[in-house]
Amino acid sequence: MNEEITAPAGEAQSPVSLRKSLWQLILSRINALREDISRTFESGTGVDSVTFSISFIALAAKLAKADGQVTRDEVSMFREIFTIPPAEEANAARVYNLCRQDVSGYHTYARKLSNALGAGETANELRHDVLDGLFHIAMADGEFHPDEEDFLRDVAEVFEVSDEQFDILIARHVPGRENPFEILGIAGDASPDEARRAWRQLVKDNHPDVLASRGLPEEMQSLATSRMASINKAYEDVSAILKSRPLFESDDNPAP
Repeated sequence: MNEEITAPAGEAQSPVSLRKSLWQLILSRINALREDISRTFESGTGVDSVTFSISFIALAAKLAKADGQVTRDEVSMFREIFTIPPAEEANAARVYNLCRQDVSGYHTYARKLSNALGAGETANELRHDVLDGLFHIAMADGEFHPDEEDFLRDVAEVFEVSDEQFDILIARHVPGRENPFEILGIAGDASPDEARRAWRQLVKDNHPDVLASRGLPEEMQSLATSRMASINKAYEDVSAILKSRPLFESDDNPAP
């Protein structure tokens, strides 16, 4: 079954705003390209919120088809990642479906987006944000299909995301492969102080304001909220595990 995004019928219209929404800006850009989405990066002006969003939506739409079908769950997850005001449902639906119908391969978008982002810490963090969002799409139906994992590993390779960082994303998103220590980026024999420091740093680095400051569109801030919940849950799980261990072990006081 192939699902398309459709705008709800009978929605009350919001007051007219003179400021264009992200969805209106995206459609303007796509129309200027004569609906050839693969030309998104032709301007050579780098990555603004519109270009970033088009690229993510294109990758998300192609990932949703990676296991052979686009499900209602995956479409619903797209709505959760992007905040879509009722008045923008029709525009968002058109954007998603245009990206879904585009024939270009996902490698094209991944490569062009990565090249446009350039080098540096902020660019690498945005690549990580893209992968994080794609994991949400992949797990929307509750299963991590082999074709979806291959898709995500391919994108991670294009983005030059390390195996360690990819494994953290798997630990955060895939049931049965969770590892709270891995999510926090600490060893299994870490001390409570090390766990606390790692958690505090992750909370600081992944605050919604920080993600916004590096260029993540406001409409995608739900990713920050979800990531914070995952980090906090990992810290709670690690703390519980560490509390169940002996207070200290040494040569004079060995573990039983």
